[in-house]
Amino acid sequence: MTARASELRLAREEGGRIGRLFAVWLPAIWIFALGLTGCRPHDFPQYPPNYREYAYVTNGGSGTVSVLDVVNVRLDREVAVGLNPVAVAASPTRNEIYVVDSGTAEGQGAVAILNAEKNTVAGYIPVHRLPVFIETSVDGNVAWVANSGSNNISVLDLKTRREVARIGTGEEPVEARVAPDGKTLVVPNRRGNSVTLIDPAAYRVRAVFEGCPGASDAVILPDSSKAFIACGAGHQVMAIALAHAGQPDRMETLMDVGLAPVQLALKPDGGELFVSNSMSDSISEVVTTTDDVGGAYLMGDSPVRGIVTGDNSWLYVSNVRSQEVTMYAIDDGKRAGGIHVGDGPSAMAFSAEGHLLFVVDTRSGDVAVVRTAAAQAGSGGGPSHGLFTMLPTGRGPNAIAVKGFKVP
Repeated sequence: MTARASELRLAREEGGRIGRLFAVWLPAIWIFALGLTGCRPHDFPQYPPNYREYAYVTNGGSGTVSVLDVVNVRLDREVAVGLNPVAVAASPTRNEIYVVDSGTAEGQGAVAILNAEKNTVAGYIPVHRLPVFIETSVDGNVAWVANSGSNNISVLDLKTRREVARIGTGEEPVEARVAPDGKTLVVPNRRGNSVTLIDPAAYRVRAVFEGCPGASDAVILPDSSKAFIACGAGHQVMAIALAHAGQPDRMETLMDVGLAPVQLALKPDGGELFVSNSMSDSISEVVTTTDDVGGAYLMGDSPVRGIVTGDNSWLYVSNVRSQEVTMYAIDDGKRAGGIHVGDGPSAMAFSAEGHLLFVVDTRSGDVAVVRTAAAQAGSGGGPSHGLFTMLPTGRGPNAIAVKGFKVP
C-alpha cells in the first residue's frame, strides 16, 4: 500500500469515528439546548412588553448604584450617586428610587433620587450627618431618614423634595420603621441602647424605652399592635405594645434569644418572626402573639439577614462569614439545606413575583441570583431551587431594593 493510500484509509477511519461520536452526542446536545431554551417560560413569569423591573444595589466602596435588569437577569448599568451609598428604598407609588449617601463623618449626607424609568439621577435632598436608613410612607409622599451622626430623623416631603422637619432621637439611630397604619415610627438607637417611638403626624417623640443594648433592627406587626426590636449587642429581643384605643405604649417583655441578634425577619402574616443571632450561628423562632421563643436552629457562619417568602413557608438566611445562604422550612420547623453564593452574603431581596432571590455578596462584590421555591412550584416540577447566575456590582455592595412597573 502506498503512503497516499495509507493516509486516505486513516482519514476515512478517523472520519467514521468522529461521525459515530456526532451521531451519539448531537441528539443529546440538541435535547439539552431545548431544555435550556424551554426552561425560562416555565420557570419564570411571562412579562408584557411594557413591563420593567430592576434591582438597585448600593456600592459603598465605589459611590455607585448597580442597576440589575430583573426581566432579562443581567446588569443594566451603574449610576454614580455620591461618596458612600449605604441604603436604598423604592417608592410604593412613584417610579422613583431613594438612595442614602452617608457622605463622610464630618460632612452632610444626602438622599439621591433616581428616575426608575430612565435609571438616572433626578435630584438630591440634603439631610444630616451619617444617614444610614430610609423608609417611605404607604402613599409614597413622605420619607424618614435616620441620621446616625446627628441623633435625629429627617422628615422628607417627596413631592417637593425637601426636608420639612427634624425629630430628635436617642444616640445613633439606625432605622425608622413606620407602622402599617402610619401612626407610629419605631427608631432603634444603637449607641443609646434604647428605642424611640415617634408620632409621625405630630413630629414628636411619644415614648422612649431603655434597656435594649445595641438596638439594631425593628419589625412591626401587620395590625400595628406591636413592635419587636433586636438588641444586637446583647442576647434579647424587646417586645413593645403600641398605643391604641386610649392605651399608652408599654414594654411587654425582653425575650432571651442567641448572642448578637442583629436582624428580625417577620412572616407576612405576622404570626412568627425569626431572629438572626450572628454570634450564635443560629436563628431563634418567636411566636409574636405570645412572645414565646419557640426554639433555636443552627444556620451557618454568622447569620445576619433573613427573609421570608410571600406564602410564609420558607426562610432564607444569609451567613456573612461564609459563601452560603441557608434555607429553613417553616412548616417543617427545620433547616432544609444551603445554596452556594458569593463571598460574604448579606442583604437580600425577592423579585416582585418571588421567583428570584437576589443576594448581595459584600466581599466578592457581586449578586447571586437564586431560583426560589416559588420558581420550582411554578415550573410544574422543574429544577429545584438553587443558584441561577451571578451578576457583577461595584465595590462594597451593601443594600438592595427592587422596583417593578409598567411604562406607557
